[in-house]
Amino acid sequence: MPLHPPRPITPGPPRPVALIVLAVLAALALTACTSTPLASVARPRAVRAPATTAAALHRLVTDGAPGAAALATRDGRLAALPSPNHRPSTAPLRGGTSQFTAVGVADLRSGRKMGRLDRFRAGSLTKTLVATVVLQLVGEGRLALDDPAAEHLPPGVPLTGAGGANDLRRVTIRQLLDHTSGLFNYTEDPHLAEQLYGAGFVAHRYDRHTPTELLRIALAHPPTGATGGSRGSAPFSYSNTNYLVLGLVIQGVTGHSYAEELRRRILAPFDLRGTSFPGDSPTLPAPHGRGYSVIDGRQVDSTALNPSRAGAAGEMITTLVDLNRFFAALLGGRLLAPRQMAQLRSEKATHGAYGLGVYATRLPCGVTVWGHNGDINGSYAQTAGTADGRHLVSYRVNTDDPTDQGDGTAVLTAEFCPSRARPD
Repeated sequence: MPLHPPRPITPGPPRPVALIVLAVLAALALTACTSTPLASVARPRAVRAPATTAAALHRLVTDGAPGAAALATRDGRLAALPSPNHRPSTAPLRGGTSQFTAVGVADLRSGRKMGRLDRFRAGSLTKTLVATVVLQLVGEGRLALDDPAAEHLPPGVPLTGAGGANDLRRVTIRQLLDHTSGLFNYTEDPHLAEQLYGAGFVAHRYDRHTPTELLRIALAHPPTGATGGSRGSAPFSYSNTNYLVLGLVIQGVTGHSYAEELRRRILAPFDLRGTSFPGDSPTLPAPHGRGYSVIDGRQVDSTALNPSRAGAAGEMITTLVDLNRFFAALLGGRLLAPRQMAQLRSEKATHGAYGLGVYATRLPCGVTVWGHNGDINGSYAQTAGTADGRHLVSYRVNTDDPTDQGDGTAVLTAEFCPSRARPD
């Protein structure tokens, strides 16, 4: 379970896309709502992105992903206005247009195609929902961004480690949200990493982990960059541990698990019917395809696993439809008050690498989009949208093995910069 960070890049090409593909698979058919035959998609110039989203997805499959799918939404509106506390009772997307495109297969054995409503593991896209609820609590006055995390943790959660170098009494909520806490990324612990996504995955895929257990592993390591809990922030260093702690903060403040709060505040009011937080359940709800990983050079079906390995850092199951619906609500200002929206987008502390649960990507055509990516065993997904949430694209592949970042970049460029991608 790599749960890879977004990867900052220099201005110009899009920033964080860790694209994931397997060994090259041949004879995978193109299926799209437009019914555009593959032969009609002109080959793009080597220096340009594909002319269409379908062509960009086809590149993913050509480079090895079993299947790739995207859902683009344009000019969609949320029907209900938010209540004063920014938790609307109902807010379906109305109007606008959407286009679903799929390439390749969802299941290598059956040949089943990817579907618009297929459930899949979303990995670190979970973080944006967690950050949203934390910022709602800030807006409600129940905590502050500069509060020490330890002030809001439930009893029994470890606070220190590495001989006192890590101390959650001196790590702030803001530092957890923007990955400047210096806390070690627990998924990079060598022993645990071998079990999560190395050679030990098959034997340990159903192991149950608790947030406290995973936090102890992280706290035992020296901090990254500046000391974890030293005066001032550490340099930006993406760590799943930060959002593991934030899940516990939500529990400490509300008295409910982070998953319960996300269901109540986001899933229910915005009708995210395909989204769930599975806890210990190793299965995906129907409909779903399969997920594939490459371990020691061998392809492994990694669909089934105990998602407690990820928790608040990446356990979410969702659909492309729900991702677009959520990000339309978030970027459109339906979930957070204006002050918290400004905090969400602030990347000052990370020098443009990351906000408080989202990050900006500047595309080659000059368009800036906001969103997040996520990967976990057998799955990678990303959502990006314009600042107002009126134009969005979510795409996914059913593998987690990173190779060419440019393939994922091409999906965003084809969607938001169509004039940049002219065919030969």
